[in-house]
Amino acid sequence: MLRHSALLLFAASILANGCFLPHPEEPVSPAEGKGSPAVVASVSLSSSSTVASVEVSSAAVAAITAKEAAAVASAMQQVAHSKTDYRLAPADLISVTVYQEPDLCRNARVNTNGTISLPLIGSVNIGGKTLIDAQAIIETSLAKYLVSPQVSLFIQEYGNRSIYVMGEVQHPGSFPIPTESHMTLLEAISTAGGFTPIAGQDRVRVLRYVGGVSVPYTINTKQITQQGQKEKDMVLEPNDIIYVPQSFF
Repeated sequence: MLRHSALLLFAASILANGCFLPHPEEPVSPAEGKGSPAVVASVSLSSSSTVASVEVSSAAVAAITAKEAAAVASAMQQVAHSKTDYRLAPADLISVTVYQEPDLCRNARVNTNGTISLPLIGSVNIGGKTLIDAQAIIETSLAKYLVSPQVSLFIQEYGNRSIYVMGEVQHPGSFPIPTESHMTLLEAISTAGGFTPIAGQDRVRVLRYVGGVSVPYTINTKQITQQGQKEKDMVLEPNDIIYVPQSFF
């Protein structure tokens, strides 16, 4: 049974990540979040006793990893949907682009009263508005000075500095990173109520958008909690998605 479990974990790690790294136990330090993704995994077989060889069905492994991949995709869709409905809040940094009007393009941070200041139109109240609604408000104000202005808005930095914890935790959802502080992977999981009894603690995923591309990191949290390898407790960045899968057994 031990060999069966180890083989399933090993095969699923390959399928889930698309490759096998020659040094799987290289630690993930807080500074590594901006670099290449790291996979932390370990497979151990007992050498003190003879274990019968067990054939592992490739279809069974594929079914497990396919279910997990679908769950990750679903978690990312939920986060994307929440961002679509996001309402602008104080401290958000907004990029304002006006088509063919470079002098009017700039970054503006939302004040505590929900306003930003722009050329020509001055103070504009966009607090509590979606990006689409805020865009329409700015276009209406600019229409007094320009013919059919076309405005594009982009959130460069979220003032609330939230992260998302999904999957096998007690209270999935979004949680703010403390102001002027940081939050690690284990702190985020603890904030979400901790692991459920069926959580796969050896392969927790951190999904981070780098240059518009989702980059996955796989962390074995047991190495942090049970082996004291605190350097692997990854420091999170705003908008990171933490997904905790189910255990294989």
